[in-house]
Amino acid sequence: MNRWKYASPLLLDNEATAICKKNVRIYDGDQKTSFEGGELIITTHRLLWGRPGAISKGQTCLALNLSLVVYIEEESPSAFSFSRSRKIILYLSEPTDFDPNGPQQTSIYNFIKLSFREGFNSDVTAILNDCIQRKQWETQVNAAVAAPKVTQSHIKLRTGIVGIERSLQEKQKAADESISVAFQDLSKLMTMAKEMVQLSNTISTKIKEKQGDITEDETVRFKSYLLSLGIDDPVTRNSYKSENQFYRSLAKQICDILQSHIEEMGGMMALTDVFCRVNRARGLELLSPEDILSACQIMESMNLPLKLYQFNSGVMVLQLATLDDESVAEATAILLDDKGSLSSEELAQTLGISITLAKERLLTAEKYGKSCRDDSIEGLRFYPNWFLTH
Repeated sequence: MNRWKYASPLLLDNEATAICKKNVRIYDGDQKTSFEGGELIITTHRLLWGRPGAISKGQTCLALNLSLVVYIEEESPSAFSFSRSRKIILYLSEPTDFDPNGPQQTSIYNFIKLSFREGFNSDVTAILNDCIQRKQWETQVNAAVAAPKVTQSHIKLRTGIVGIERSLQEKQKAADESISVAFQDLSKLMTMAKEMVQLSNTISTKIKEKQGDITEDETVRFKSYLLSLGIDDPVTRNSYKSENQFYRSLAKQICDILQSHIEEMGGMMALTDVFCRVNRARGLELLSPEDILSACQIMESMNLPLKLYQFNSGVMVLQLATLDDESVAEATAILLDDKGSLSSEELAQTLGISITLAKERLLTAEKYGKSCRDDSIEGLRFYPNWFLTH
């Protein structure tokens, strides 16, 4: 309530009335005040509240500058509320000057509520939002309606913590407005994302050409930013006339994206990880699990460097085409000889793979007679099969 000031209801220069509502109560944060059942007028510059009939008679009323409003929202009524009243919450910034001419000098809240006892339609919030966004109080033009000029008091900017808080609130408000504009049209957002990916590729090329002028840490950090942007030309169903062409092109693209990663992870990757990595690389052009599965199923017939493989347990992985069960068993047996024994968790940490894949590798080694299991209360561990080697 310390943002409200006593003022004349006469309009200022370039100020016009937008809408008028009756039977309105003012809340200081969540606390009720004695200002109830009054008339509320929304203008292009201020909120005016007065007792019934006071504003029309030109008597002193309460005024709140719209320049102090950061944003507004409508309060959702409680499921157990049977009242017709509806509320609008106005979040306010700190006042820039100290004016004792008001109903309250201090307040612990940074928001107020306007309770409309008789309810309101959506025009109220729309008009209020429009007035705040237009910021007509900043426009210096001749007044459209003749009205006596009101001498504005000199605004003394406050420094220190209050000034810092106000600066942060203004930055937050600007960020909220930018986000609102960006998400008004999703198609524009997608177009902008593609342009950003193309730009990132251009910058990445320049980094490679001028490697000596940029430190290694800066290069690594920038490449991590580029990774989050995704690929520049994702395969989409709309680009192909048939499902077969779409899946064949998608299979090639998945191989291009994941081949190097799968090689670093020991030759295989769980299909759930494939789904996450591919969709992360594609940005906004997301794929369904069915599309990824269908594309992986035809990789082997296309002689691509990756293929889909399913373990006896039903776990599905995408692995190198040159990898088979025997080579997996041999590689796992070598690790068992080096470590002496391994559990699924230990093998997962050693190879940097999931526990599920680690267990499947150990079971494959057991299947080919390369390891023996010890299933005890401490869990499942695998040892080298000395019955065949000694």
